[in-house]
Amino acid sequence: MTGARTAVEWLTAVAPDPEACRWEWERNPLGVVLLPAGRAWDVLILPGELGFRTLDVLTRVIDRPGPVLAGFGDARLGYFVPAGTAARWLGTGVRAAGGGTWIVVPYPGRTSGGVRWLIPPDGSGTLTDPSLLELSMHEAAATLADE
Repeated sequence: MTGARTAVEWLTAVAPDPEACRWEWERNPLGVVLLPAGRAWDVLILPGELGFRTLDVLTRVIDRPGPVLAGFGDARLGYFVPAGTAARWLGTGVRAAGGGTWIVVPYPGRTSGGVRWLIPPDGSGTLTDPSLLELSMHEAAATLADE
């Protein structure tokens, strides 16, 4: 449980009021809160099929990428990347959530009906390297094109 507390502290540190965020998380029956992107991390959001293939490639290259969210019905995957990445991202078909945007985030370790962690944060601040993510996306897209 120590890891979950550490992850909670890491995530809520970006909230305007971290204590209120934790309070809401504990009492929200859906187990989700809105957190602002662009402070400690941005999120690159890939379409589901490409996102899952990219995760397969990425986890063959590195042991543990940064946090990854799966959206409602697994239609989209969100990769947590360093803050500032969204402003520089040019990839077609990829949504970028950075400063001025908010992300629906489930409590680490809790499964809600909609958004869930595929790779939960561990509290260390590990994020996915955008260059490595892009290379993994290219390999995943090539695999999908071959099918």
